[in-house]
Amino acid sequence: MTVVAQKLSAGKRLGREDGLALFATNDLLGLGRLADYANRLKNDDRVYYINNLHINYTNVCVNDCAFCAYRRKQEQADAFNMPVEQVLAKAAQLWHSKAVEFHIVGGCHPRAKLSYYCKMLSALKKAYPGAHLQAFTAVEIDNIARVSRVGVRETLTALRENGLGSLPGGGGEIFAPAVRGKICPEKISGKRYLAVMRQAHQLDIPTNVTMLFGHIESAADRVDHMLAIRELQDETGGFNSFIPLLFHPWNTRLEQLSKTGGIDVMKTMAAARLILDNINHIKAFWIMLGVALTQMALFFGADDVNGTVLEEKITHEAGADTPQHMPGEELERIIIDAGRTPVERDTLYNPLQR
Repeated sequence: MTVVAQKLSAGKRLGREDGLALFATNDLLGLGRLADYANRLKNDDRVYYINNLHINYTNVCVNDCAFCAYRRKQEQADAFNMPVEQVLAKAAQLWHSKAVEFHIVGGCHPRAKLSYYCKMLSALKKAYPGAHLQAFTAVEIDNIARVSRVGVRETLTALRENGLGSLPGGGGEIFAPAVRGKICPEKISGKRYLAVMRQAHQLDIPTNVTMLFGHIESAADRVDHMLAIRELQDETGGFNSFIPLLFHPWNTRLEQLSKTGGIDVMKTMAAARLILDNINHIKAFWIMLGVALTQMALFFGADDVNGTVLEEKITHEAGADTPQHMPGEELERIIIDAGRTPVERDTLYNPLQR
């Protein structure tokens, strides 16, 4: 840790061995101080949140990931794929006066064509012209392109023309091929995921980026994952935030695993803040972490608690015991109780004044 601290003090970037040292250290409080200092240089004591709404439009998916409790086969009784009219009805049910973003993700449907997704976005944009549409992970984008037999760039361009504002970061999981081959063998590779993100950034479509941690991956896999993200961010500058997603094992084929503990979560948050020196925002997603760990993460490099959500299905089907909705006022209380200053934001981190 001393060597790492000296490198940071000298303004030098951390390398792979430094990242491994962050995970190996027993000086948790020292690690927290380093990450907190790095975060304050970027964000002072500001902690962000957003009034957003989640719409999960289908649970049908061609991938059969071992960590997923949400996916259904098309022939299963509880499989669903919302027609555009139902998506609009769900949006109307969830919408409220403070909302600024629709967060739209689902499975990789084997038959839905590009025209369906364009019609969905266009209808939402017409009904809610002031809302930002953050929709479809890189994995979904690749699947839409494949099913529609068009290129990824053409797919992204068409979606943007119909209202797409940005991509969420889901589907990153862990890039390590050996681990990915065990937990999500049908899913596109980490290299392909980053290639889709690169094309989005080249089209001036900003994105988030994720890492699923706390399953069968190693600390080295996490460090390599972050370094690959940092390399692409050096090239494009298109990532708004990094989101370490805590794996929830219940109702999955990895249910025998225990959910990783708070110390490992804090090390991961701190490592993310210190390695990803070119990404401004690290999210502690309260849905995944719960309130207590979310507040702790604010002392280990995180500066964003995500959003109000209103309705979330994917993590809750894997056993999340957090609420499906957190009002903005409650998120502000959580942030203030941690001694930080809450800042309501839009999707692109512009502060909002109510």
